[in-house]
Amino acid sequence: MSFLTAIMLIPLLGSLIVAILPKDKTKLIKQAAFATSVLVAAITIGAFVNFDSSNKADQFLQDHSWIPSIGADFSLGVDGIGMALILMAAILVPIVILAGWNESQSGKWGVKTFYILILILETMMVGVFSAEDVFLFYVFFEAMLIPVYFLIGGYGQGNRAAAAMKFLLYSLFGGLLMLAAIIGLYVISGNQTGHSFDINTLSSLTIDQSTQNFLFLGFFIAFAIKAPLWPFHTWLPDAARASTPGTSILLLGVLDKVGTYGMMRFCITLFPEATKTFTPIIIVLSVISILYGAFLAIGQKEINGLIAFTSISHFGFITLGIFSMTSQGMSGATLYMVNHGFSTAALFMVGGWMISRRGSSKIEDFGGLQRVTPIMAWCFFIAGMSALALPGLSSFVSEFLVLVGTFTRYPVAAIFGTVGIILAALYVLIVVQKSLHGPTAPGNEGMSDLNLREKVAIAPVIALLVLLGFFPKPLLDAINPAATHVMVHSGVTDPAPKAGK
Repeated sequence: MSFLTAIMLIPLLGSLIVAILPKDKTKLIKQAAFATSVLVAAITIGAFVNFDSSNKADQFLQDHSWIPSIGADFSLGVDGIGMALILMAAILVPIVILAGWNESQSGKWGVKTFYILILILETMMVGVFSAEDVFLFYVFFEAMLIPVYFLIGGYGQGNRAAAAMKFLLYSLFGGLLMLAAIIGLYVISGNQTGHSFDINTLSSLTIDQSTQNFLFLGFFIAFAIKAPLWPFHTWLPDAARASTPGTSILLLGVLDKVGTYGMMRFCITLFPEATKTFTPIIIVLSVISILYGAFLAIGQKEINGLIAFTSISHFGFITLGIFSMTSQGMSGATLYMVNHGFSTAALFMVGGWMISRRGSSKIEDFGGLQRVTPIMAWCFFIAGMSALALPGLSSFVSEFLVLVGTFTRYPVAAIFGTVGIILAALYVLIVVQKSLHGPTAPGNEGMSDLNLREKVAIAPVIALLVLLGFFPKPLLDAINPAATHVMVHSGVTDPAPKAGK
């Protein structure tokens, strides 16, 4: 059994164990779910250690006949990009369970269902980042919607039903466009190589320019909705406000990366000529996302809304790096996906604890927390500094690589992207000043600081924000060959350096 099979089956087995436990044994249910996720994280870390960073080819391969009548196989494998994202997901799931130990208490389906959904979602996340068969990828891509829909609609807050439905409808619309493109690829493959969904076979097809353009758009719009990229982003703020902190972490920290991962893995790989056609438009959309998300983040009155719009800005940077079509930009974009996952997790975790203690999500209701809850305040400060890409914290390296890689090919876009960094300083420092400093706001005097469980949950995230800020080499060693391979396969090389005059 390969590691991919193991880390996909273990969460499913864990969900079955949780399902048979008595529903009144809530503590045991939580412990079983947490233990399952820790086991998955341990196996994934072991696999990352054994991942051959010098090998640009996919690893941990396995291929089994699945639906032979249509040529679909249960085919799995990971390159450095998929490996990094699976590692991030595996680390975040136990942190989410520990940090949100009591999140499921108010859900309408009970504690047991909450953890079953989390574990099933973990299986889907591993599957979507490791699928070598396009049809299998689509199945995982769509199946992820089910647990997320119920996590938002059943355990969220406020207008959770409407937010869950909006998320589902947007995602289903994008999925249908991608399905149409997959069918088109299937028909073309039947005429050239025999019907296949294998990504390597499909990437070798000869497809005329106009057909490539249509198929590219089918995939790209689905991924742009998932990412989310402006103007396909409008479902995200509602979902972030309505979700529990744990669901928000998995939604923005992991699931949204499926969109940007898909752009690299499928759009560029399968449709290189169409990629060249649409790249200038996507670069413009990326810059708009950076600035639009940053401007709206500055004006947010609630913590969850602020984090949601900062994420739209950050996904603009990620997409900008991907379609810069440079090795630095693509490597930086992939590293950004991982770093954004951890910084967003820290923001949602601490923000969720602040909201639960204060009974309000309005930024103006928090003030002087540095005096009352110093540990929680410092954690929020570090997470915020990582979000604005302060040197020494993880996001700085990835943002720097994205902008340098973009500047070599699209200098004007890189300059506009740099403006986003200035705006990031505004939206982060404003909320830090209002919530952490100044006089203690009425109602905050008796607020409790982080307890032991919360400290244990946030500690590895803060450690990773610092570690990856100073030493991102292990991740970049795995990412760089895969990013270069995507470029070479699409027929693009880095711009030649210009000689000085």
